[in-house]
Parts: sequence; structure tokens; C-alpha cells
Amino acid sequence: MRVYFALHRALSLQHICSKRLRRELHLVAPQGIGSPSVYHAVIVIFLEFFAWGLLTAPTLVVLHETFPKHTFLMNGLIQGVKGLLSFLSAPLIGALSDVWGRKSFLLLTVFFTCAPIPLMKISPWWYFAVISVSGVFAVTFSVVFAYVADITQEHERSMAYGLVSATFAASLVTSPAIGAYLGRVYGDSLVVVLATAIALLDICFILVAVPESLPEKMRPASWGAPISWEQADPFASLKKVGQDSVVLLICITVFLSYLPEAGQYSSFFLYLRQIMGFSSESVAAFIAVLGILSIIAQTIVLSLLMRSIGNKNTILLGLGFQILQLAWYGFGSESWMMWAAGAVAAMSSITFPAVSALVSRTADADQQGVVQGMITGIRGLCNGLGPALYGFIFYIFHVELNELPMPESPPGSSNSIIPGPPFLFGACSVLLALLVALFIPEHTNLSVRSSNWKKHCGSHSHPHSPQAPGEAKEPLLQDTNV
Repeated sequence: MRVYFALHRALSLQHICSKRLRRELHLVAPQGIGSPSVYHAVIVIFLEFFAWGLLTAPTLVVLHETFPKHTFLMNGLIQGVKGLLSFLSAPLIGALSDVWGRKSFLLLTVFFTCAPIPLMKISPWWYFAVISVSGVFAVTFSVVFAYVADITQEHERSMAYGLVSATFAASLVTSPAIGAYLGRVYGDSLVVVLATAIALLDICFILVAVPESLPEKMRPASWGAPISWEQADPFASLKKVGQDSVVLLICITVFLSYLPEAGQYSSFFLYLRQIMGFSSESVAAFIAVLGILSIIAQTIVLSLLMRSIGNKNTILLGLGFQILQLAWYGFGSESWMMWAAGAVAAMSSITFPAVSALVSRTADADQQGVVQGMITGIRGLCNGLGPALYGFIFYIFHVELNELPMPESPPGSSNSIIPGPPFLFGACSVLLALLVALFIPEHTNLSVRSSNWKKHCGSHSHPHSPQAPGEAKEPLLQDTNV
């Protein structure tokens, strides 16, 4: 008995000393500027994607010069490997950030995501190789959304997430045009130097100005707290998909609609530049207009539609716009067709916010994280499969780039009868998603389904992070490949 009490006392002292040491280090470490806020997260996202937006035009040129034979195929493989690595690593990084805090992982993800930038002019081969491998840490959005969830109340999070997403779009409105202009006037080397400087500014901002958001009480007593495989398993959320019929229909809809979207993001600007004959300035202007229209669609238009026609009908309308957009991209052979389809694409961006809203209504309050995690896992898987699939379809249909098109070359000059075969495949995939979405009920009985969810998912809660009753644990979202 004495041995038992002595051991119990020793463990209690070790627990107290560990917490005291962490508290002292927490006071010594730099705390950033002010208290944690959404604006810290917004600045981090803006600087990172503004730096990458500057490289839009130079990347298209370097990609074709490095892989002149199979440009689309190699682009798909590079982005596909990056997406799959992000899908595999996101749960582990999210679980570790629950233990060690958000700030250190913001620093880690931004540093490794931006690490390939200076390599563009040093060694293009290493540039694309490091881009692929950087997918392991290319989950800045995951940590940013967790940061936002730490510092906002549940009723404030949708607005905060919207602000972060709008900032991401805003960073891509101006940066490609600025990069294209500077590259044409001063050369691409200056653009690479500027993008590197902005990435370093982002890292310095995190080090100096960003305070830690994870409350001390939410962290475990020891830095060496174990991480279970259930938390780090990227397929854990996918295994639960079939446990509820409504969630299964939503997940199938997300997979069939986001698979072509992920592939489109990885190759469309290259397609505009090399196949449709867009200049670098035209590509930058296209991105800017698409970004502005998407912001309007996801704020004003989405709000009006949700109030007027309901959640499910908004999803169906968004999927309809996506089918029209992809079909127009696939058959379009003139520049004005691409611009018109781009406007339709902005309207199709209402689909995923509407799906997220439907998911939040479908699941019980204490199962939000589980259900949203399933959607997140499926989107992450599509980020890996979509780019590789699009590149392979371009390769099968012999849409190759033998040389950079001159400004006077006619648009749509490829060896394929159909200018954009992958986009037509995407339209068929989204059509299937629309048919599946028709069977999603508009209203569900949460009280009946709650017990089933808790029975299947109640054992998967985070062992280290206590959660207030009725407060949902927010998911860690994947980065897109825009």
C-alpha cells in the first residue's frame, strides 16, 4: 500500500511539474501581437496564396519547358502526388496541432508549402519534385480553420470561415495579373524573388505577430502525450460513410462533383494558355474576374438562394451550373466561350458551401466534426485523384503541346477533335452527382438518427482535448489546388 501511495504521489508531482514547466515556457515564449483573432489567420492565408499567385504565369512556362512532351500528364501527376500526400498527412498534422498548438504548425506548413518557390529559377526539376513532396505539409487551410475554431463561438464560425475563404479568393484576384505584368516588363526572375520575399514575410509574421490560439486547458498535461492511430488515420472518416444513408448520399455527391473540380483546378489555366491561346495577361485577367464573381456568388447570391429556394435546391442548382460550365469548357473552341463558361463556373461555386450547410443540419450537434470529417476526407482524396485523372485523359486523347503557341495561332488548335475531353468527362461525373443529390431528403429527423451516430462514432472523440457539451469539434479542411 505504501508503494502504491508513493507511486501515486510521484505521478501527481510529475503532472504538476509538467504543467508548471509548460506555463513558464508559455510566458517566456513570444506571444505575438494582441490576442488571437480571425485577422491573424486571414493575413497568413493572404500572404501565402498571394506569393503563389504571382507565379501563375511563370509556372505555366516553366512547366512546358521542363516537360515538353507530356505536359498535361506530368502536371496531373505532380499535382496528384501532392494532393494524395496532403490527404494522408492532414489528420496527423491536425492531431499533433491539438497537442502542441496551432502556431508551430502554421509555421511548419507555410514554410514547407512555400519552400519550392526559390527553386523555380535554380532548378526546375527540383522545383516540381519539391512541389510534389511538399504535399505532406500543404495543409495550411487545415491549421487555419482549426485556429479560427479555437477563437470563435459556434454561431460565428460560418462567417469567420467565409472571411478566410473570401481572403483566399481575393489573394488570387490581383496576384496573377501583377506577376504577369512584372514578368513581361522585368522578367520572371524578379517575380520569383518577389514571391520568395512575400513568403518570408509570411513566415516572419507567424513568428512575431501570430499568438497561440489553442487554450492551455485544451492541451494535454505533457508534450509527449500519445497520438492514437485512429486520430492519424486518413481513412478513418471514410470508413464511417456507409453508417448513415443520408450522409452516404451526400458523400457520393461530393465525390462525383469535386473529382472533376480538383482536376480542373490543376490544369485549366495551363489549358487556357497553351491550347486556347490565352496570353499571360489574359489568364491573369480571367483569374481575377472569376475570383470576383465567385466572391459575389458565395456571399450575396448564396444567401439569397438559401432563403428563397432552400438548401437542397441550391445544391441542385449549383450542380446544374457546374455541368453547363464543364460542357462549355469541353466543347468551347473560342476565347469568348471560355469567358462565358467562367461566369457560369463562378455560379457553380455555391455548391460546396450549400453542401456544408446541409451537412451541419443533417448531423447532431455533437457529431458535426465526424460528419464534416468524412466530407473533408473525400475532398482530400479527390485532390489527389482528380489532377492525375485529368492529366491521363489529356494524354489518352493526345492533347499534347509540341511548342508554345504564338499569339497569332488560332485557339483550340490541338490534335483532338474535342478541345477539352477531360471537361466532358467531368460534366458526366457531375451529372451523376446531380442524380444522386435528387435522393437527398430536404429535412431529416435528427432525433431518430442521433442514437445511431453516437453508437457508431462516440468512441472516436479526441482523448486529449476536452470538449464542452453541445459544442461541435470543427473539422480540419484540406487545401485546394487552385
